[in-house]
Amino acid sequence: MRQWPDGYGRRILIEVDSTLNEAARIAPTLAGPEWILARHQTAARGRRGRAWSHPEGNLACTLVLRPDATPAQAALRSFVASLALFDACVAVSGRAAGFALKWPNDVLLNGGKLAGILLESAGMGRGMRHLFIGIGVNLSDVPPVGQLEDGSLRPVSLLSETGAAVTPEEFLGELAAAYAQYEQQFVTYGFDVIRNAWLAKAAKLGEVITARTATSQITGTFETVDGEGNLVLNTAKGRVNIPAADVYF
Repeated sequence: MRQWPDGYGRRILIEVDSTLNEAARIAPTLAGPEWILARHQTAARGRRGRAWSHPEGNLACTLVLRPDATPAQAALRSFVASLALFDACVAVSGRAAGFALKWPNDVLLNGGKLAGILLESAGMGRGMRHLFIGIGVNLSDVPPVGQLEDGSLRPVSLLSETGAAVTPEEFLGELAAAYAQYEQQFVTYGFDVIRNAWLAKAAKLGEVITARTATSQITGTFETVDGEGNLVLNTAKGRVNIPAADVYF
């Protein structure tokens, strides 16, 4: 296992309502970035307030940051976290085959959903004080089928698909080390380096996918991700840049 990165705190909790909630509670007291891991969550959540199942043995953690950036710039760290998740999965499984990144914030394994990322923040605009990066990974088990949305990708676990048995604490060590490296690249060189690395691992790049927003559904060829992190689809009506959506294929 790689060495824990300098400058990053770590706290392990037996049980909490949500690591995202805990992050918001403790953020004002922190002197620097901090990883929070919970062995059990009683009120975990995913994107748009959806319930997030946390079977025993899976990873549930949140990274607390204090970025000196606009909300749009800070949100690009979802790509930083995605790359770190990818590297951590490769490190603990000993293989890269089968892993892919799904826009905007999922990690896939053999076509199924392995992990998800959720960003939240405290403060508004330039007054944004903290960014919280919530991460869940199916290390050993998957959510019950009844909790899945229609059209969702099948959930998979690292254990079932690769045979790799890893504890949440072990996985966090790899994740934190990988994140620190990509964060340094992002701060030093900007988003383009991160964007190019992400695209090299993107699922369905160059293929037809569907993006569903709150008000519309757009189908087109996944062309790229632009400099603001938007999904770019080539549709029958031309190129469309999509800042937020759920993607289906």
